[in-house]
Amino acid sequence: MYGQQPIIVLSQNTKRESGRKVQLENISAGKTIADVIRTCLGPQAMLKMLMDPMGGIVMTNDGNAILREITVQHPSAKTMIEIARTQDEEVGDGTTSVIVLAGEMLAVAEPFLIQNIHPTVIIREYRQALEDAIKLLQDKISVPIDLNDRDKLKEVIRSCVGTKYIGRWADLAVDIALDAVNTVTVNENGRIEVDIKKSPVYSMV
Repeated sequence: MYGQQPIIVLSQNTKRESGRKVQLENISAGKTIADVIRTCLGPQAMLKMLMDPMGGIVMTNDGNAILREITVQHPSAKTMIEIARTQDEEVGDGTTSVIVLAGEMLAVAEPFLIQNIHPTVIIREYRQALEDAIKLLQDKISVPIDLNDRDKLKEVIRSCVGTKYIGRWADLAVDIALDAVNTVTVNENGRIEVDIKKSPVYSMV
């Protein structure tokens, strides 16, 4: 009948919790996921040894690859893993960075929750901080780069390659990356695009 509460059938082992305790547990789960791959970030990143379903051993410092092999039950931990997947699909890089950043944001928010500040207030301030950071980056930090200046472009690329395991061959990798991008760059009516197409083999990796 209309107006009645819906009937929800749940498992006998289902527990429902709410309040500050659950918020802090969610933060703890998120920080745990961040701690798993924290050591995979940066020039001194360490490799993680994983066992694939076939019993083979895989060593990688790719945050997304590591998180794909982790089995978690906690909803917040699953959300953190979904963040890495989304980052990989939309950008193709930075999966470790986004998880570590999310973990730090949760850690910073924890003391405010303990002080009984409402989560919506914390979220609003985070959004304001995001707007301030974007404005600062655009107005005071961003530096225009001449696309015809190969040396400047190589400096930018080298800062990205330096965190990878191929850092020891950085100069060669930078030249190859720059030449590859220049090869597939399309300039149409003043609009510059990098025409990248994923091959079937690449998509399966």
